[in-house]
Amino acid sequence: QVQLVESGGGLVQPGGSLRLSCAASGSMFRLYTMGWYRQAPGNQRELVASITGNGATNYADSVKGRFTISRDNAKNTVYLQMNSLKPEDTAVYYCNGQFQSLVTWGQGTQVTVSS
Repeated sequence: QVQLVESGGGLVQPGGSLRLSCAASGSMFRLYTMGWYRQAPGNQRELVASITGNGATNYADSVKGRFTISRDNAKNTVYLQMNSLKPEDTAVYYCNGQFQSLVTWGQGTQVTVSS
C-alpha cells in the first residue's frame, strides 16, 4: 500500500493560484485512482477532483474550470493546480489513493484564501 505526503499549501489572496503536490511511496502507484479531498471547519470532507491510473479525471462542480488534477506516474506524484482561488476554497486538502479494497490518505495540507 502506498504512503502519501502532501505539500504546497499556504496562504493566498483571492484570485491567486497554488499547486498542491502529493508524493507517493510504493511501486503500485500507477494502479491507484488518486483524488484530492478537502474539509473546511464544520463541514464534511468532500471530493474535489480525482484521476484514474489511465488519466481520466473528475471534478466537483464548484472547482470545474479553475482546478486541474494531473499525475506523473514516473515520479509517483499527483498534483492539484488551483487557479482563481476563492475564500470558500479555504480548507485542509487531503490526498487520497484507492486501489480495489485499499484506501490511503495523506496527512493534509492547509489552504487559506484571504486578503
